[in-house]
Parts: sequence; structure tokens; C-alpha cells
Amino acid sequence: MSSCLRLCTAASCRSRGAMALLQSSDRPVKEVGCLGPCSEGPLAAEGAQLLSLKPAEGEPLAPSLGAALAGSRAISADDPFLKLQRRLVLARCGVVDPGCIDDALAQGAYQQLQAVLAANNPSAVIDTVRRSGLRGRGGAGYPTGLKWATVAAMPSDQKVVVCNADEGDPGAFMDRTLMEGDPHTLLEGMAIAAFAVGAAQGFIYIRAEYPLAIERLRRAIAAAEARGWLGTAIGGSRFSFGIELRVGAGAYVCGEETALIHSIEGRRGVPRPRPPYPAEHGVFGLPTLINNVETFGNIPPLLRLGVEAYGAGTKVFSLTGHVQRSGVLEVPMGTPLRTIVETMGGGAPPGRQIKAVQTGGPSGGCIPASALNTPVDYDSLKALGTIMGSGGMVVMDDTTNMVDIAAFFIAFSREESCGKCIPCRSGTVQLEMLLRKLLERRASAADLTQLEALCHTVADASLCGLGQSAPKPVLSTLRHFRGDYLELLEPGEVVR
Repeated sequence: MSSCLRLCTAASCRSRGAMALLQSSDRPVKEVGCLGPCSEGPLAAEGAQLLSLKPAEGEPLAPSLGAALAGSRAISADDPFLKLQRRLVLARCGVVDPGCIDDALAQGAYQQLQAVLAANNPSAVIDTVRRSGLRGRGGAGYPTGLKWATVAAMPSDQKVVVCNADEGDPGAFMDRTLMEGDPHTLLEGMAIAAFAVGAAQGFIYIRAEYPLAIERLRRAIAAAEARGWLGTAIGGSRFSFGIELRVGAGAYVCGEETALIHSIEGRRGVPRPRPPYPAEHGVFGLPTLINNVETFGNIPPLLRLGVEAYGAGTKVFSLTGHVQRSGVLEVPMGTPLRTIVETMGGGAPPGRQIKAVQTGGPSGGCIPASALNTPVDYDSLKALGTIMGSGGMVVMDDTTNMVDIAAFFIAFSREESCGKCIPCRSGTVQLEMLLRKLLERRASAADLTQLEALCHTVADASLCGLGQSAPKPVLSTLRHFRGDYLELLEPGEVVR
């Protein structure tokens, strides 16, 4: 690892004055991506030492980088936030300059793509992904190897690979971290996937609210094309693959794969019934492989390590909310929630206690503090009425009213509904009205019964994943925090 000073210029540290410090520097500084504990930013690193340049509470940011460094506080490598991570996807974030392909190449970028092309055995790549047990990191958890094999088997001489970078969950910024900090890992993963399934065209669908990620991706694509790692005859082989960016306007529903396809094609981003699935009929009617940013980011480290050393893999989370240390972290799959929230994140603020942890964004649910020993994996979280989702994790302390949280997420889903199907378009409106009625202490026990019944109707009858999962925050809070609802009923109401 280089001993030069590395300064995080990702979006989080930029918001805390990192660019002003960079411009004030009188020594060479390498711009890097996210270093992890964002709440301690601006952050810098020298060798293996991580430095917080965060001013004391109430104090202004230092006038120069030199002054900030003089007043910096070292974050020990033994700090649980750092020590308990296993960085595979984010291994080069905070190490490489995301705008310099030479730096990425020196740190191993495109080596796995080169090895795959030299072996010239697409089916072996798919078999490795299948045997690893890698599941989609975007939320649904579909087996990645099976999805790749399905697209590869389609009888078409034209196929498409799409990266879903439409990260829209409140409190989620895992995909943004990789795109801003190490875009070449994403590009390499997409190119390997394209070789495996027989695709020559790729798209990255990214929301316009990520201007820095867009800028760095465009620069990385151009650099990879110039060096022969994208485009025609990649690495001197007969394989060709190009990637284009498609910038979305920020509609949450476009995270759903069929709505995303419509948007890429220049049409209104609304979902359609499935089947046919994108693997058969996707972008412009062609067989299409769709994975999210983190899924593609897992491919180079998986191939580098091999199935046995890769093990169960990792999951990247953005930890936010009522927690003492927030930021981006990557932990082994199966790590207990308590380890992430209390040991790595430091737990609730002084004098407060953790009440709940929300996972999966508007499509997920709220987990009570009594279940913090639950391992973070797909099946364990599903049993609690939530999902892992893309990796957003919001901590709430004992000042939080869970009915208010449920109303917030339902309002978000109502606002983001495309309006195509009645259960979602009208059902989310009615759910929000019932929740507001509760919060205003005008609701009866019958309203509570109606709320629960309507949740199941919306979930069962909606066309796409947005509507089908929109009631999850309500159902999970009703299940684990029913007392918060009962306290808001009209005086004198008896619930049997």
C-alpha cells in the first residue's frame, strides 16, 4: 500500500469540506474513494493509518490541510469498525485513485478478466459463480450463477448485460461507494459476465442524483476503452464488449428490472407483467442479464480467491441513524446484527437504547432490539419479516415511534408508485391515510384491523416488487412493535 497521503473525496467527505482541504494542500495528495467511517470525515490515510480530520464539536473546519492533519485523530486499525470487516468488493476503495486507470491496474484491476479470456471457457466461469452460492446483492437474492446460465442458454447471437445502479433506498449508499471509489471493479465484473453469457453490449443504469459516480464511471469507461479492456478485441482476444451509461431521472420504480428496461429503451419507466423474464426478452427484446453493482463487484474477488477461499462471501452495508459511528462497511455474510450495530457502530447515542434496526429500505422491515443476535443472511432476515435488500441499515433508538416510521416509508412508496396498477396506486394512499389517522389519535381498533388487512391485499395484488413489498414496514412494525400502535388508538378503545 502506498505511503503517500490519501484523501477521501467521495460524496460524503466532500460534504464535510474535503475538497477545500485538497485545494489548500502544499504536498502531493492522492484522491481516493470512501475509507469507511463516514461520520468521522473528512478522512485521510497515510500508509495503514486512518486519520479523522473532523473538527471538534462546534469548531470550524481547519483552514488548510496541514492544519487539519496537525489536529487530526488517528483511528486505530484495531477499532472494531475496521478490524471486523472483510473487504472483498471494497478492497481497493480508499486505496486507488478512481480517476487513474494506471493506479487500478497496478492494484490488480482486469487481471481476472485477462485470465478468463486466456482460458476461453465461458461455462467454467458460470460454474464457478454457481458453486460459490453467490446470490444477487440488490435485494431479491436470486442465485447469480443460475441467472447467468439461463441467459447463456438463450438461442440468440445478441445479448445484453445491464448493471442496475438505481440505488434509491433512503439511507443506502453502498453502490455509490463502489462506483465513486473503484469503478474499474464494476466494469471488470460486467465484462466477465458478458463473456460468460455471450453478450457484446452493456448498460449501466444510474440515477442522476449521483453526479460524482457518473463522472467517475464515464472517465473509467473511456480509460478502459483506451487501454483495450473494453471495446473490440479485449485483451487481444476475439471478445468485444462495450458499456454505455443510461442516466435515470430518479424514479424509485425504475429499480424494478422491467421498469428499468423500459427506461433504458427511452420509454416510460413502468413495470410489465412477467413472464417473459428479462433473461428471455429484455432490452430491445434481447436476452438480458441484470445484476446490481455489488453483485458484479463480487465477481473479480471470487475468481481471484476461488470458491473455497471466497466462502460465504460478504455483504456491504451503509450504517446510518441513531448510532455513534456511521458509514460504509463490508462484513462476512452471517455476521450478527449486534456485531454491526453495537460493536462496529458503537450502539445508540449516550443515554439512549436501540429500539429497532430497519433493513431493506421501503421494501424491508424493522427488527426489534431483542433480535439483534440474528445473523445477517437472506433466510434469517426473511423469517423476521424483512429482507437484506441492497444493504441499507438504519438504526433507531428508544425515542422513535414505529408508527411514524411506517408512515414515512408508506409515504415514500406512495410518492414513488408509477400508478400503473390500482392496488399500489390506491392502496398505498389508503395505507398512509390510516397511519396518519393513528398518529392523530383518531383511529379505532377497527381501523387497525383494516390497516393489517389492506397490507396483505396490496402485497398480494400489486403488479411489481414496489407495491408487493410496500406494506413490509407496516407489517413488521405491527408484528414487533404493536404496542406503539395500540397506544395511539382513541381513548377508551378496547382491542381484543
